[in-house]
Amino acid sequence: MLTLLAALLIPAISIGQVQQTDERTKLPSGDQSRAQNVFVEVGGQGLLFTANYDTRFSNKRNGLGGRAGIGYIAIDGDHVTTVPIGLNYLLGTGKHLFEVGLGATVIAAGGDDFSLFDEEASNVLGTMSFTYRLQPVNSGFAFRAGLTPIFGKGFFIPYYAGLSLGYTF
Repeated sequence: MLTLLAALLIPAISIGQVQQTDERTKLPSGDQSRAQNVFVEVGGQGLLFTANYDTRFSNKRNGLGGRAGIGYIAIDGDHVTTVPIGLNYLLGTGKHLFEVGLGATVIAAGGDDFSLFDEEASNVLGTMSFTYRLQPVNSGFAFRAGLTPIFGKGFFIPYYAGLSLGYTF
């Protein structure tokens, strides 16, 4: 009798756990809201270390969106400011998404011995993103990691990468 009771209860508890997990990854019907993120990024489209804002353009958790950020670093009198902006598209449902994006990063540099660009070179670099994004369905900790190729006049760096931590609301 005890074995029969255990055989009936264990699958019922397991099914309840699966249903509870599924409910946490889906938005309730009619409760769609656009995903917005704030995050700090190392590497990536901001090149160095940046603070960023990302949002969707419609009331969806995936789809077309954009990002903008700013970064600054100063070492021994030299300084660099980066401003990444871009469009991205999130593929997937629930909290696991794949991001594909295209953007540009404006670079302003200066200092005593700093000569990153000659006077004829552009201070705008093209960027792409091919990243995994862990973005909670409602709100909470967000994570991004992946390849962010960089290109400019006469060069292409296909294996540049980025990592970001942030918050989705």
